[in-house]
Amino acid sequence: MRKPRWVLTRLETWAMPGVPDLLVCDEVGDFHLIELKFTTSKVVALSPHQVSFMAKHKKASVWILVWKADRRGGGKQDIYLYHGKDAIDVRMEGLNIKPLYHADGAKDWGDVLDLISVK
Repeated sequence: MRKPRWVLTRLETWAMPGVPDLLVCDEVGDFHLIELKFTTSKVVALSPHQVSFMAKHKKASVWILVWKADRRGGGKQDIYLYHGKDAIDVRMEGLNIKPLYHADGAKDWGDVLDLISVK
């Protein structure tokens, strides 16, 4: 697996609700925004502000990365990757929406990064 050289910046903003959690600069200098979510069910708790931001920027490289853990802990952990243009559906139907990428157990972060940086 290749090791990309990405620069990650955690965003903490109170002035602009809905702005995704992570600003990413990839190897060629392109920017990507990733909303990070955690769940123990099929529900993905996107706020109305987050959905609005992603809808406004649906042509940009905006993403939802969901980490799903077993409710009992210590069990299976999955990740799901969605494009921001699917934010309304993900808010309404959660993990029932087909993701662009899904991994249960072993994750290939190279695949995730490749999907995010695709033009």
